[in-house]
Amino acid sequence: MAKIKGANAVLDVMYKWGIDHLYGFPGGSFDSTMNAIYEMQDKIKFIEVRHEEAASLAASAEYKLTGKLGVCMGSAGPGAVHLMNGLYDAKYDKTPMVALVANVPTPRQDINFFQAFDEMPWFRD
Repeated sequence: MAKIKGANAVLDVMYKWGIDHLYGFPGGSFDSTMNAIYEMQDKIKFIEVRHEEAASLAASAEYKLTGKLGVCMGSAGPGAVHLMNGLYDAKYDKTPMVALVANVPTPRQDINFFQAFDEMPWFRD
């Protein structure tokens, strides 16, 4: 059985779902995903925005305007938090969307990634 990197597997599944682009702002905690996007650039286009909030609002609007599942991504810490407005926009309009949120191992939080924190309580809702 061939091995595949986790980020490549995620993008491959999304591609099989019919997703051909995603919105985001690259960050250090998303290096492996950015590498996977580069490797799959013939299948999935990365649309870089100036702020993660724009990515989540664009992903929410994607379904409302086209009926296609929208995808956004945010790096660990503040990048993830900036997705909240778009996520709640989608939630209250009952709009499906996917948010890819990076995190770092708990032992490395506040050390190498000083802005990283426990994101689970933020995204539980």
